Amino acid sequence: MSTCSTVSQDLAEPIAGTAATATTWLLLEQPGPWGAKALTQSHLDPALGRALEAAAQGTGVRIALIRRPGRHADCGGPSERQVYVAHTVPGNVWLRTATISDPQQLLDLDFAALGMGDHHTFDAVLQGRPHTGNPLALVCTNGKRDRCCALLGRPLAAELAASGVDGVWEVTHLGGHRFSPTLLVLPYGYAYGRAQAHAVKDVLHSVQEGRIVVDGCRGNSAWERPGQAAELAVRRATGEDAAEALTVVRTDGTAPRWEVTVAHADGRTWRVSVAQGASLPPRPESCGASALGSPARMDVVAVRELRVTTALAS
Repeated sequence: MSTCSTVSQDLAEPIAGTAATATTWLLLEQPGPWGAKALTQSHLDPALGRALEAAAQGTGVRIALIRRPGRHADCGGPSERQVYVAHTVPGNVWLRTATISDPQQLLDLDFAALGMGDHHTFDAVLQGRPHTGNPLALVCTNGKRDRCCALLGRPLAAELAASGVDGVWEVTHLGGHRFSPTLLVLPYGYAYGRAQAHAVKDVLHSVQEGRIVVDGCRGNSAWERPGQAAELAVRRATGEDAAEALTVVRTDGTAPRWEVTVAHADGRTWRVSVAQGASLPPRPESCGASALGSPARMDVVAVRELRVTTALAS
Protein backbone atom coordinates (compact mmCIF):
# COMPACT_ATOMS: atom_id res chain seq x y z
CA MET A 1 0.00 0.00 0.00
CA SER A 2 1.46 3.34 -1.04
CA THR A 3 1.34 6.15 1.51
CA CYS A 4 2.50 9.75 1.48
CA SER A 5 5.58 8.77 3.49
CA THR A 6 6.60 5.89 1.21
CA VAL A 7 6.21 8.11 -1.88
CA SER A 8 8.25 10.89 -0.26
CA GLN A 9 11.02 8.46 0.65
CA ASP A 10 10.98 6.75 -2.75
CA LEU A 11 11.36 10.17 -4.41
CA ALA A 12 14.21 11.08 -2.02
CA GLU A 13 12.50 14.30 -0.94
CA PRO A 14 14.96 16.28 1.21
CA ILE A 15 13.90 16.90 4.79
CA ALA A 16 16.23 19.72 5.89
CA GLY A 17 14.29 22.92 6.51
CA THR A 18 10.92 21.24 7.09
CA ALA A 19 10.52 21.45 10.89
CA ALA A 20 7.55 23.17 12.49
CA THR A 21 8.39 26.69 13.64
CA ALA A 22 8.14 27.66 17.31
CA THR A 23 10.50 29.40 19.69
CA THR A 24 8.71 27.78 22.64
CA TRP A 25 6.78 24.50 22.98
CA LEU A 26 4.01 24.05 25.58
CA LEU A 27 3.02 20.41 26.06
CA LEU A 28 -0.02 19.23 28.02
CA GLU A 29 -0.65 15.60 28.95
CA GLN A 30 -4.02 14.49 27.57
CA PRO A 31 -4.67 10.74 27.42
CA GLY A 32 -7.43 9.21 25.35
CA PRO A 33 -8.27 9.67 21.68
CA TRP A 34 -7.28 12.69 19.63
CA GLY A 35 -9.07 14.16 16.64
CA ALA A 36 -7.40 15.85 13.69
CA LYS A 37 -7.51 19.17 15.58
CA ALA A 38 -6.50 17.75 18.91
CA LEU A 39 -6.83 20.86 21.08
CA THR A 40 -10.54 20.99 20.33
CA GLN A 41 -11.12 17.32 19.44
CA SER A 42 -10.03 15.32 22.47
CA HIS A 43 -11.11 14.88 26.07
CA LEU A 44 -9.73 18.34 26.75
CA ASP A 45 -12.55 20.87 27.12
CA PRO A 46 -12.91 22.25 23.56
CA ALA A 47 -13.64 25.74 24.92
CA LEU A 48 -10.32 25.60 26.76
CA GLY A 49 -8.61 24.33 23.62
CA ARG A 50 -9.92 27.28 21.62
CA ALA A 51 -8.87 29.72 24.35
CA LEU A 52 -5.35 28.27 24.43
CA GLU A 53 -5.06 28.53 20.65
CA ALA A 54 -6.11 32.18 20.85
CA ALA A 55 -3.70 32.92 23.72
CA ALA A 56 -0.74 31.44 21.85
CA GLN A 57 -1.50 33.13 18.53
CA GLY A 58 1.42 35.23 17.33
CA THR A 59 3.56 34.64 20.43
CA GLY A 60 5.97 32.01 19.07
CA VAL A 61 4.47 29.41 21.43
CA ARG A 62 3.21 26.18 19.90
CA ILE A 63 0.86 24.05 22.01
CA ALA A 64 0.58 20.30 21.61
CA LEU A 65 -1.01 17.45 23.56
CA ILE A 66 1.07 14.49 24.71
CA ARG A 67 0.33 11.05 26.12
CA ARG A 68 2.31 8.03 27.18
CA PRO A 69 2.92 5.39 24.50
CA GLY A 70 0.50 2.46 24.45
CA ARG A 71 -3.21 1.82 24.23
CA HIS A 72 -5.52 4.79 24.71
CA ALA A 73 -8.83 3.74 26.14
CA ASP A 74 -11.75 6.15 25.85
CA CYS A 75 -11.74 6.96 29.55
CA GLY A 76 -11.85 10.02 31.75
CA GLY A 77 -8.99 12.46 32.09
CA PRO A 78 -6.24 12.04 34.69
CA SER A 79 -6.50 13.74 38.06
CA GLU A 80 -2.97 15.05 37.56
CA ARG A 81 -1.30 15.95 34.28
CA GLN A 82 2.28 16.55 33.29
CA VAL A 83 3.05 19.86 31.61
CA TYR A 84 6.30 20.83 29.91
CA VAL A 85 7.47 24.10 28.42
CA ALA A 86 10.69 24.42 26.42
CA HIS A 87 12.41 27.43 24.89
CA THR A 88 14.65 26.41 22.01
CA VAL A 89 16.60 29.54 20.96
CA PRO A 90 20.36 28.93 21.39
CA GLY A 91 21.85 30.91 24.24
CA ASN A 92 18.66 30.63 26.29
CA VAL A 93 17.58 27.00 25.97
CA TRP A 94 15.57 25.61 28.88
CA LEU A 95 13.03 22.92 29.67
CA ARG A 96 10.65 23.29 32.64
CA THR A 97 7.98 20.97 33.98
CA ALA A 98 5.00 21.07 36.31
CA THR A 99 2.21 18.80 37.52
CA ILE A 100 -1.29 20.26 37.43
CA SER A 101 -4.80 19.09 38.24
CA ASP A 102 -6.72 21.77 36.34
CA PRO A 103 -5.59 22.59 32.79
CA GLN A 104 -7.56 25.87 32.98
CA GLN A 105 -4.52 27.17 34.89
CA LEU A 106 -2.64 27.34 31.58
CA LEU A 107 -4.72 30.40 30.64
CA ASP A 108 -2.98 32.34 33.43
CA LEU A 109 0.39 32.01 31.67
CA ASP A 110 2.02 34.95 29.90
CA PHE A 111 2.33 33.44 26.43
CA ALA A 112 4.18 36.42 24.96
CA ALA A 113 6.83 36.13 27.70
CA LEU A 114 7.12 32.36 27.17
CA GLY A 115 7.64 32.92 23.46
CA MET A 116 10.49 35.31 24.22
CA GLY A 117 12.16 32.88 26.62
CA ASP A 118 10.88 34.11 30.01
CA HIS A 119 9.40 31.31 32.14
CA HIS A 120 8.52 33.35 35.25
CA THR A 121 4.74 32.92 34.95
CA PHE A 122 5.09 29.19 34.31
CA ASP A 123 7.03 28.88 37.56
CA ALA A 124 4.72 31.20 39.51
CA VAL A 125 1.36 29.92 38.25
CA LEU A 126 2.12 26.21 37.99
CA GLN A 127 5.01 25.85 40.49
CA GLY A 128 7.21 25.03 37.54
CA ARG A 129 10.71 23.69 38.01
CA PRO A 130 13.63 22.66 35.78
CA HIS A 131 13.24 19.30 34.08
CA THR A 132 16.10 17.20 35.40
CA GLY A 133 15.40 13.92 33.61
CA ASN A 134 16.43 12.66 30.21
CA PRO A 135 15.69 14.56 26.98
CA LEU A 136 12.12 14.37 25.73
CA ALA A 137 11.44 12.40 22.54
CA LEU A 138 8.05 13.46 21.18
CA VAL A 139 6.84 11.09 18.46
CA CYS A 140 3.91 12.18 16.31
CA THR A 141 1.21 9.48 16.42
CA ASN A 142 -1.98 11.33 15.47
CA GLY A 143 -3.49 9.07 12.85
CA LYS A 144 -6.57 11.28 12.60
CA ARG A 145 -4.36 13.89 10.89
CA ASP A 146 -2.51 11.36 8.76
CA ARG A 147 -2.53 7.59 8.90
CA CYS A 148 1.27 7.48 8.47
CA CYS A 149 1.66 8.98 11.94
CA ALA A 150 -0.30 6.08 13.42
CA LEU A 151 1.11 3.34 11.17
CA LEU A 152 4.73 4.41 11.69
CA GLY A 153 4.79 6.71 14.71
CA ARG A 154 2.97 4.56 17.24
CA PRO A 155 5.19 1.49 16.73
CA LEU A 156 8.28 3.69 17.05
CA ALA A 157 7.06 5.26 20.31
CA ALA A 158 6.12 1.84 21.67
CA GLU A 159 9.48 0.31 20.71
CA LEU A 160 11.41 3.15 22.33
CA ALA A 161 9.36 2.93 25.53
CA ALA A 162 9.59 -0.87 25.68
CA SER A 163 13.37 -0.72 25.30
CA GLY A 164 13.64 1.47 28.39
CA VAL A 165 14.13 4.87 26.79
CA ASP A 166 12.93 7.50 29.26
CA GLY A 167 11.22 10.68 28.16
CA VAL A 168 9.22 9.18 25.28
CA TRP A 169 5.79 10.69 24.63
CA GLU A 170 3.30 10.53 21.82
CA VAL A 171 2.47 14.02 20.52
CA THR A 172 -0.43 15.36 18.49
CA HIS A 173 1.17 17.20 15.59
CA LEU A 174 4.65 18.10 14.35
CA GLY A 175 3.83 18.72 10.67
CA GLY A 176 5.32 16.91 7.70
CA HIS A 177 3.32 13.69 7.78
CA ARG A 178 5.14 12.50 4.67
CA PHE A 179 8.34 12.30 6.72
CA SER A 180 6.81 9.88 9.24
CA PRO A 181 7.80 8.71 11.70
CA THR A 182 8.61 12.23 12.89
CA LEU A 183 9.77 13.36 16.29
CA LEU A 184 10.86 16.46 18.16
CA VAL A 185 13.64 16.30 20.74
CA LEU A 186 13.66 18.73 23.65
CA PRO A 187 15.20 20.83 25.12
CA TYR A 188 17.06 21.90 21.96
CA GLY A 189 14.08 21.71 19.60
CA TYR A 190 15.55 19.74 16.69
CA ALA A 191 13.05 17.71 14.66
CA TYR A 192 13.77 14.44 12.86
CA GLY A 193 12.06 12.51 10.11
CA ARG A 194 11.95 8.95 8.79
CA ALA A 195 13.19 7.98 12.24
CA GLN A 196 14.22 4.49 13.29
CA ALA A 197 14.55 3.41 16.92
CA HIS A 198 18.33 2.85 16.82
CA ALA A 199 18.88 6.28 15.28
CA VAL A 200 16.60 7.96 17.83
CA LYS A 201 18.62 6.40 20.64
CA ASP A 202 21.79 7.86 19.11
CA VAL A 203 20.11 11.27 18.86
CA LEU A 204 18.99 11.17 22.51
CA HIS A 205 22.40 10.01 23.72
CA SER A 206 24.00 12.90 21.85
CA VAL A 207 21.51 15.41 23.27
CA GLN A 208 22.36 14.25 26.79
CA GLU A 209 25.94 15.26 25.97
CA GLY A 210 24.85 18.57 24.45
CA ARG A 211 25.45 17.46 20.86
CA ILE A 212 23.23 17.46 17.77
CA VAL A 213 23.01 14.66 15.19
CA VAL A 214 22.40 16.08 11.70
CA ASP A 215 21.55 12.82 9.91
CA GLY A 216 17.78 12.69 9.49
CA CYS A 217 17.39 16.16 10.99
CA ARG A 218 14.62 18.43 9.70
CA GLY A 219 15.92 21.50 11.52
CA ASN A 220 15.70 23.53 14.71
CA SER A 221 12.17 24.76 15.33
CA ALA A 222 13.52 28.05 16.71
CA TRP A 223 14.19 29.23 13.14
CA GLU A 224 12.06 29.80 10.09
CA ARG A 225 12.60 27.20 7.42
CA PRO A 226 15.36 28.95 5.42
CA GLY A 227 17.25 29.37 8.70
CA GLN A 228 16.75 25.72 9.58
CA ALA A 229 18.29 24.61 6.29
CA ALA A 230 21.14 27.14 6.59
CA GLU A 231 22.08 26.14 10.13
CA LEU A 232 22.14 22.45 9.25
CA ALA A 233 24.28 23.22 6.19
CA VAL A 234 26.86 25.00 8.36
CA ARG A 235 26.88 22.05 10.75
CA ARG A 236 27.53 19.69 7.85
CA ALA A 237 30.22 21.93 6.35
CA THR A 238 32.11 22.41 9.61
CA GLY A 239 31.35 19.24 11.57
CA GLU A 240 30.08 21.40 14.45
CA ASP A 241 27.79 19.35 16.71
CA ALA A 242 27.62 21.43 19.92
CA ALA A 243 23.93 22.06 20.53
CA GLU A 244 24.02 25.81 21.15
CA ALA A 245 27.06 26.72 19.06
CA LEU A 246 25.17 28.21 16.11
CA THR A 247 22.59 30.98 15.85
CA VAL A 248 20.67 32.32 12.88
CA VAL A 249 21.25 36.05 13.34
CA ARG A 250 19.79 37.41 10.13
CA THR A 251 17.70 36.35 7.15
CA ASP A 252 17.56 38.65 4.12
CA GLY A 253 15.29 38.23 1.11
CA THR A 254 11.95 36.63 0.45
CA ALA A 255 10.81 33.48 -1.29
CA PRO A 256 12.20 31.97 -3.39
CA ARG A 257 15.69 33.17 -2.35
CA TRP A 258 17.25 34.10 0.97
CA GLU A 259 20.66 35.02 2.32
CA VAL A 260 20.96 33.67 5.85
CA THR A 261 23.68 34.72 8.27
CA VAL A 262 24.68 32.04 10.76
CA ALA A 263 26.95 32.93 13.67
CA HIS A 264 29.09 30.68 15.86
CA ALA A 265 29.50 31.32 19.57
CA ASP A 266 33.25 31.74 18.92
CA GLY A 267 32.64 34.71 16.59
CA ARG A 268 32.84 33.03 13.18
CA THR A 269 30.00 33.77 10.73
CA TRP A 270 28.73 32.28 7.49
CA ARG A 271 26.49 33.54 4.71
CA VAL A 272 24.26 30.78 3.38
CA SER A 273 22.28 31.10 0.15
CA VAL A 274 18.99 29.19 0.33
CA ALA A 275 16.59 28.75 -2.59
CA GLN A 276 13.02 27.51 -2.38
CA GLY A 277 12.19 24.90 -4.97
CA ALA A 278 9.23 22.66 -5.71
CA SER A 279 9.45 18.94 -5.10
CA LEU A 280 8.73 17.18 -8.38
CA PRO A 281 7.02 15.13 -9.65
CA PRO A 282 3.77 16.06 -7.83
CA ARG A 283 2.98 13.72 -4.97
CA PRO A 284 0.47 13.39 -2.09
CA GLU A 285 1.50 15.83 0.64
CA SER A 286 -0.54 13.81 3.13
CA CYS A 287 -2.59 10.63 2.98
CA GLY A 288 -5.76 12.68 3.43
CA ALA A 289 -5.06 15.02 0.54
CA SER A 290 -7.43 14.70 -2.41
CA ALA A 291 -5.01 16.29 -4.88
CA LEU A 292 -1.32 15.92 -5.63
CA GLY A 293 1.01 18.74 -4.66
CA SER A 294 4.59 19.92 -5.13
CA PRO A 295 5.72 20.73 -1.58
CA ALA A 296 8.29 23.47 -1.13
CA ARG A 297 11.86 22.37 -0.46
CA MET A 298 14.78 24.34 0.90
CA ASP A 299 17.89 23.93 -1.25
CA VAL A 300 21.20 25.29 0.06
CA VAL A 301 23.01 26.85 -2.88
CA ALA A 302 26.20 28.08 -1.19
CA VAL A 303 27.88 28.26 2.22
CA ARG A 304 30.51 30.98 2.58
CA GLU A 305 32.47 31.79 5.70
CA LEU A 306 32.82 35.53 6.22
CA ARG A 307 36.32 36.66 7.02
CA VAL A 308 36.60 39.41 9.60
CA THR A 309 39.45 41.81 8.97
CA THR A 310 40.70 44.07 11.69
CA ALA A 311 42.64 47.21 10.78
CA LEU A 312 45.83 47.51 12.78
CA ALA A 313 46.26 50.76 14.59
CA SER A 314 49.30 52.68 13.33
